[in-house]
Amino acid sequence: MSTEALLHESRVFPPAADFIAQANVSGMDAYHALCAEADKNPDAFWGRLARENLHWHKPFTRVLDESNAPFFKWFEDGLTNASYNCLERNLQNGNAHKTAIIFEADGGEITRITYQELYHRVCRFANGLKSLGVKKGDRVVIYMSMSIEGVVAMQACARIGATHSVVFGGFSAKSLQERIVDVGATALITADEQLRGGKSLPLKTIVDEALGLGGCEALKNVVIYKRTGGNIPFVNGRDHWLHELEAGQADTCEPEWVSAEHPLFVLYTSGSTGKPKGVQHSTGGYLLWAILTMKWVFDLKPNDIFWCTADIGWVTGHTYIAYGPLAVGGTEIVFEGIPTYPNAGRFWDMIARHKVSIFYTAPTAIRSLIKAADADPQAHPRHYDLTSLRLLGSVGEPINPEAWMWYYKNIGGERCPIADTFWQTETGGHMITPLPGATPLVPGSCTLPLPGIQAAVVDEAGHDVPNGQGGILVVKRPWPAMIRTIWGDPDRFRKSYYPEELKGYYLAGDGAIRNVDTGYFTITGRIDDVLNVSGHRMGTMEIESALVSNPIVAEAAVVGRPDDLTGEAIVAYVVLKRARPTGDEAKKIALELRNWVGKEIGPIAKPKEIRFGDNLPKTRSGKIMRRLLRVIAKGEEVTQDISTLENPAILQQLKETL
Repeated sequence: MSTEALLHESRVFPPAADFIAQANVSGMDAYHALCAEADKNPDAFWGRLARENLHWHKPFTRVLDESNAPFFKWFEDGLTNASYNCLERNLQNGNAHKTAIIFEADGGEITRITYQELYHRVCRFANGLKSLGVKKGDRVVIYMSMSIEGVVAMQACARIGATHSVVFGGFSAKSLQERIVDVGATALITADEQLRGGKSLPLKTIVDEALGLGGCEALKNVVIYKRTGGNIPFVNGRDHWLHELEAGQADTCEPEWVSAEHPLFVLYTSGSTGKPKGVQHSTGGYLLWAILTMKWVFDLKPNDIFWCTADIGWVTGHTYIAYGPLAVGGTEIVFEGIPTYPNAGRFWDMIARHKVSIFYTAPTAIRSLIKAADADPQAHPRHYDLTSLRLLGSVGEPINPEAWMWYYKNIGGERCPIADTFWQTETGGHMITPLPGATPLVPGSCTLPLPGIQAAVVDEAGHDVPNGQGGILVVKRPWPAMIRTIWGDPDRFRKSYYPEELKGYYLAGDGAIRNVDTGYFTITGRIDDVLNVSGHRMGTMEIESALVSNPIVAEAAVVGRPDDLTGEAIVAYVVLKRARPTGDEAKKIALELRNWVGKEIGPIAKPKEIRFGDNLPKTRSGKIMRRLLRVIAKGEEVTQDISTLENPAILQQLKETL
């Protein structure tokens, strides 16, 4: 269908004229031209973009090495440094005194830091790490809340060639310990405490608990940022205050020039098995894609104020806080707090005060703020001046059309395009998304792949399915920002992302469908046992393992059900080692188990609902029939064949809610 025909469809929103005139990708013709260039000669396309957008200490001579597929290598013989590309280049091009970061603390205190100041802080931190013996190739775990120091820590690791692994500050001691052990960290960076919603929450205490679980003998140093001044344990010889470590350090530090394939970071994400996967990303290809998507998708201009509300513990905070905005010389907001403190108008107040022009947040946040605005009219965005906004973004999960429309009307004033971005930890950056100066928007659809991304919908044998028919989302050709491997587990990488039956295509793990007329993509949900709760991927096996580790639990099965606020809610079916509880006893045990999961994994993994049964629905061969549990969780009637069930009567029991 042509653009002209598409615009006659209902609820289609064309790009605004000023965007078409000024955008980095201006109009659909420009988009199609980039796609055609990428399709005709991928190596020439990616090579041109890499030379134009990155600083190379030593130029690469080969773009893509496919000789050991699927372990692809990009620009491998080129030498570069991610921190140099984010900092020195801004000092050289006139941005030295431009504000790089506007930090707003939980309590409202504001700190501004220029590119010159950021450069010196990163260099002092990097020199401090070097004084502890941290060197190229070492792995450093970062367990911090949102702060300038968190960004500086990531940049400092990149500067000296150390591979960082950021762990979300809401994860438990056990989850932290597992990641420290798996990545083989030699140093850890944390804070005494973090502030969220007016409360001080422990970080260093959790670190000590994690290290006390054992297996962390390779970790020799813990660096602590004094955020609150709270009373914390301190181990002499191992623990170091950040301000003392930096004292007297030089404020310049030569970058460690590394191969474009050098691991910039390892970020752990939940899989369909219990063990989290260490997603390994390169330096050159990853940073190139961060830069390109900042330019293409967010259309960043020199005077923009960019705000991504994600946490640095997730990939969104890596690409669109720690690296992307800085690599293109942007000014960005870093926010410590939560959207509902001190009231549910916090986001809108900050946009108004800081004159934010590009705002990137999650559907879960949007839905929660819709609810808050309905409950408290003073929290409604109509009470705030949001006219500085020119572009909106959505990330983490598909956004439902109703939330899209509320976002478009109430936040964007029906003038701001919405970049509904589909991507993953593994992809490094946006994959399928509208471009603000080109793509007509359809609520609920992430529209079309970015240039160079050969996305497709296929069946289980890797054959393309017709538009209008659902299937499995794949990417047919490699791209620079793609996952390189799973840390320490190449076999799992190959099986998880490049199964033999899919013809060598990258398996996204999501289902999708394309519109019959437009070819627009709509993501239909995970095809594996991974839940998407508030944009956070949680493995069902991981939660089940946590539940079964409780001494009173015999068996557990976890599924997801649709939730108006979080997208998916976790529902756990539990069999105890004693009689099935009922009434107040069941409520008490359910609360204990929810808190147990929160301690084992983190608060984000707490089941929203726990149901108890004498046993679980199993086939006669002993396989748990999770498809039936999903139906029950949704409150629907079971209409599927249950003839293979060992005990059909159990289904009625599992329908009972607390």
